[in-house]
Amino acid sequence: MTAPRAPLPLYLGLPMWANQDWQGSLYPRQAKTDLLSDYAAVFSSVEGNTTFYSGAPKPDTIAAWARQAPAHFRFCFKLPASVTHDQRLGSLASAWEFIEALTPLHDRLGPTMVQLPRDFGPAELPKLEALLAHWPAHLPCAVEVRHPVFFHKGEEEKAFNQLLITYGANRVMLDVRPVFSTPANGHAGLAHAQQEKPKVPLHVLSTAELPIIRFIGHIDKTINTRYFAPWIECLKLWISQGKTPFLFVHTADNRESPEMARHLYHTLQQHIALPELDPFADEKQSQLF
Repeated sequence: MTAPRAPLPLYLGLPMWANQDWQGSLYPRQAKTDLLSDYAAVFSSVEGNTTFYSGAPKPDTIAAWARQAPAHFRFCFKLPASVTHDQRLGSLASAWEFIEALTPLHDRLGPTMVQLPRDFGPAELPKLEALLAHWPAHLPCAVEVRHPVFFHKGEEEKAFNQLLITYGANRVMLDVRPVFSTPANGHAGLAHAQQEKPKVPLHVLSTAELPIIRFIGHIDKTINTRYFAPWIECLKLWISQGKTPFLFVHTADNRESPEMARHLYHTLQQHIALPELDPFADEKQSQLF
């Protein structure tokens, strides 16, 4: 019998697990359609971006994920946009239906992310408080805001941060500095990322026990390494305080996300005691010959 894995000091993941660009690196060159098992052999968490666009998956899909994901793995799904953007948190029943649909995965849920619209401002904070006040106590939650006023360090931001602290919710820290650090210069992936991602300031603040960093990388590895360097001391501090950070690594077109995530993790290992990552699937195949 395999011994249970010790609790992880940090969870590392990507914005998704299904990406055909990763065949021949993270996945075998002739990868099967079901990639979660290979993904979870290396990474310990994943952003569930698909639920933001399409809502809760079908029950048989959730059951399959529950079979494939190891006990230590953590899914960080997003509340559907129908709840956060269309209804603007006006119908909490829809949020609870989503959470209920994920019941087979409740033992493997990291913070469920509530990504709010760019124009969701202070006047609507009571709706967010209603959500957080009734959030299931056994499930963690994280909130990502994009309204400029929540980055001005004024009373509105203080009220938002205090709301998260009161209800034990984590503030998602979106670090877009790397991807906006240079012009796109004709690179389609970088141009798309700069158009898609909000250009908001980075405010480093852990409001609960599971701080989440969404690191939106550049196509240039050296730029990413430079912007990531200050995070090392933050992560080291949080882990020493008994917190468990989640680090999600994007790159401009996500082709290089697995390799970049591994590079940043190895950088962290020089300062923090972290378990080794398993080789990518294609590397394992190469070792057989």
